[in-house]
Amino acid sequence: MAKNAAGGEGRTATTPKAATTPKSSRTRGRLLDAAAEVLSRKGFSGTRLSDIAAQARVQAPAIYYYYPSREDLIEEVMFVGAAAMRTHLEEALAALPSDATPSERIAAAVAAHLRHELEISAYSHAIIRNANQLPEAISRRALAEVSAYNDIWRELVAALQASGQLRPDVDPLLARMLVLGALNWAAEWWHPDRGPLETLITTAQSMVLHALRP
Repeated sequence: MAKNAAGGEGRTATTPKAATTPKSSRTRGRLLDAAAEVLSRKGFSGTRLSDIAAQARVQAPAIYYYYPSREDLIEEVMFVGAAAMRTHLEEALAALPSDATPSERIAAAVAAHLRHELEISAYSHAIIRNANQLPEAISRRALAEVSAYNDIWRELVAALQASGQLRPDVDPLLARMLVLGALNWAAEWWHPDRGPLETLITTAQSMVLHALRP
């Protein structure tokens, strides 16, 4: 399963030298990638700097050149990952034709969510697994991005309702939460051995749209 780095900007704890030299930027990126990978497997409480250093193939003390603490590193991983998820969804929706229907936009959002979560970025799994475990100081920026992501989904469901295509017995808020919960849970059980990702995506799209529409 391909797991690539997520890009993004935000508060960093780097020294000026670490922030400006190409080699240091690459190392910082490796640390973020490694921390995301370890967080996705071990969770917040089980993630140690020594695990991250081993994953990144650096000496553990070197991490302090970039981040003053384990918490600072995890905070940036969560923020960068959440921002990348939101950006990926926005780009997927922007790529649709201007006359795309509300159903087509929701189908695209389902595909974007699963593809980013399961194929593109270990950061997504780290966020899904750890967002509710983190102290408020660590999760604040990430949760703001998650809230913005949820707002996009709120607009998608609202547009479906405005078009008369949302079932009258379906509550928009509860529907959105149930859909996102189901999509997030795929990170806990899906593996390529269970079948192609495309099959999962088309199945999820069909189930979501049949649940929401009359």
